[in-house]
Amino acid sequence: MSRRPGTPRLLRQLNDRAALELLLSIGPLTRAELGERTGLSKVTAGQLLSRLEDQGLVGVVGEQAGGRGPNAALYGVVPSCAYVAGLEVLPDSVTAAVADITGKIVAEVMVDPTSHHDPVKIVHRSVQRACESANVTMSQLRSFVIGTRGVVDPRTGDVRFSFDLPAWHEGVLADLRASLHASVRIENDVNLAALAERSYGAAVAAEDFVLVWAGVGQGLGVMLGGRLHRGLTGGAGEIGWLPVPGEPLPVDVRAPQSGSFQRLVGGDAVAGLAEAHGLPIGPVEAQVRDAVAVGAGPFLDDLAARLAVGVAAVAVVLDPGLIVLSGDVGRAGGAALAARVEEAVARVCPSQPRVVVTEVTGNPVLRGAVMHAVEQAREELFDRTVGP
Repeated sequence: MSRRPGTPRLLRQLNDRAALELLLSIGPLTRAELGERTGLSKVTAGQLLSRLEDQGLVGVVGEQAGGRGPNAALYGVVPSCAYVAGLEVLPDSVTAAVADITGKIVAEVMVDPTSHHDPVKIVHRSVQRACESANVTMSQLRSFVIGTRGVVDPRTGDVRFSFDLPAWHEGVLADLRASLHASVRIENDVNLAALAERSYGAAVAAEDFVLVWAGVGQGLGVMLGGRLHRGLTGGAGEIGWLPVPGEPLPVDVRAPQSGSFQRLVGGDAVAGLAEAHGLPIGPVEAQVRDAVAVGAGPFLDDLAARLAVGVAAVAVVLDPGLIVLSGDVGRAGGAALAARVEEAVARVCPSQPRVVVTEVTGNPVLRGAVMHAVEQAREELFDRTVGP
């Protein structure tokens, strides 16, 4: 087995990467502090900082007062050394965010996509507006991550099937990459929400957990061993098609509301359940939120029992230990709904997983897309810190 030799260039690259990761994770450091944390001498740490400063990756951001002698310069990563774009694409809206290399979102816009049917034009228009808002040029964007509904083939990166977005099909990814001249990835929206949950939410540092997206549509994000599990064709997590006793099996997977579990807990089903319990007519998330506010226990119990059918099936097969409820309905139900789902699952599932509500604030799909794009941009930057 061949190994990369420990050449001076490789060692410099490893040191540069370690320094950049430290500055991004814990903030500005002096030359001495950086040397202590990396195990490098002050001279080597100084050479490293000079090298990164010459490339525009690192700069002096302040001073640290010491004892005798002059104050020590504090070095930090230059936020504007690279930018990324994250997008959430829905049938009636596209939300685009531009973030710097630290992950800070500097602009976010929402665009109506109905005037365009070409995914490339839709993405261009949305990102261009976000760039204009952030005073950033499109050429400064190093990475794009786009979250969409549907099945994304992990082998090709293309959307294999999406009922809601028929224009997003095989070949779109290549067109986007050719048009944007940058790294572009398309990812299932619920998978991105799961990534955000692990970084910012209720599953921080969890190696194994499942995110259940409960809303008008149903989805599942599966994290096993700290990595997303997408399945051979990207179909892992399509829980809407889970067969449910008493519900008809789908005769056409491309038809709306065709999945058995979708028929049980989808938007129409929840609205019908709310009406049966005498709740006011309105958007399903508002009905669930109102039910929690007024203490409509019987409705929440029935809704939890329905959700528990899917959660128990997942828990029996994967035994993740932690289930996170997200999506419009999951967030609206909050801790009250999560506790009821946990109780309902415990009655039928020997593993008895913990069920909690999402803790990601804002748009979880967009946050996951931005985070994923930042990770890709950092990989590219870190691999190019040392010249030949």
